[in-house]
Amino acid sequence: MNESSSSSSRAMGTVDVDQAFIQEPEHRPSLSIIEGQGIPVIDLSPVTSNNPSLSSIDALVKEIGSACKEWGFFQVTNHGVPLSLRRNLLEASKSFFAQSFQDKKKVSRDETSASGYYDTEHTKNVRDWKEVFDFLAKEPTLFPLTSDEHDDRILHWTNKNPQHPPHFRDILKEYIKEMEKLSYKLLELIALSLGLESKRFEEFFGDQTSFVRLNYYPPCPYPHLALGVGPHKDSGALTILDQDDVGGLQVKRKTHDQEWINVEPIPHAYIINLADMIQVWSNGAYESVEHRVIVNSEKERFSIPYFLFPAHDIEVKPLKELIHEHNPPKYRPYKSGKFLLKRFEGNFQKHREENLQIHHFKIA
Repeated sequence: MNESSSSSSRAMGTVDVDQAFIQEPEHRPSLSIIEGQGIPVIDLSPVTSNNPSLSSIDALVKEIGSACKEWGFFQVTNHGVPLSLRRNLLEASKSFFAQSFQDKKKVSRDETSASGYYDTEHTKNVRDWKEVFDFLAKEPTLFPLTSDEHDDRILHWTNKNPQHPPHFRDILKEYIKEMEKLSYKLLELIALSLGLESKRFEEFFGDQTSFVRLNYYPPCPYPHLALGVGPHKDSGALTILDQDDVGGLQVKRKTHDQEWINVEPIPHAYIINLADMIQVWSNGAYESVEHRVIVNSEKERFSIPYFLFPAHDIEVKPLKELIHEHNPPKYRPYKSGKFLLKRFEGNFQKHREENLQIHHFKIA
């Protein structure tokens, strides 16, 4: 990780146990791995190829609906994103993180913008064993100055631009265009699976606050105590994840046993997980799923998630088409940007109380 303090910074390179990384006993990874049998793998060719049949699209919508309801997590193939672009971004990511800490720190994230390098992120008050670089999808990205619901002041976030590797910014911008296309296809399929018009979600994303993240997980000398990312649910609409072949992503099974199971990398596939806003918009018909990242004692790991978020001023609430006498609203409305800012604040430093979660908005 970094060289900012004698204990926490050098923890990444030694066997000294830094308490900031240590998970509570109930969250520590099990030594026995449960393979992810049954996690849906969905072929998107009906919406990425020319002249698809209506029957193939109908079948795809049913597959998506089943995966969303039963898992909240699935993998997609034939998604249309060029493999060459994905390889270019992965190589650029490796090149960026291979730099010295001093060079990476030149583009550090700070509390005035979510863009840039960071290596002390917390998930639910425990430090993650990782380094990240975040890049905004829209520039500038409009975002609330504070999480105070009565404060209307707005920030204009801009991206940090590393000098190394060459063409880093161009590769990221090209990749974001592909992620936007894929995310809108997925939103259309999810909308249709809920019985909504296909473009129902589009209005929320005009001035979106989405971003792409580059994750680097160094080898960890105590993988039985720490996690790359602690147990959490994503706070946006959905997440599209590219990962290398090392693996480490685990999802909590929604069955009664609540076991953590491995999500095995499938060559060229993307992992899709529903996030909190889909849960609210669907009034709980679909749920975001808890997941985490375990670390490896020998191998480094790279992953690239794209987090899809709506505009900061969108009021997130159950969609009126899905509300009726026998299915009243299950969530109180909240503003997207204020909620996300609260979550960001919890990522920057350790708090005594639980970070803001979607269940805090659930109507009893």
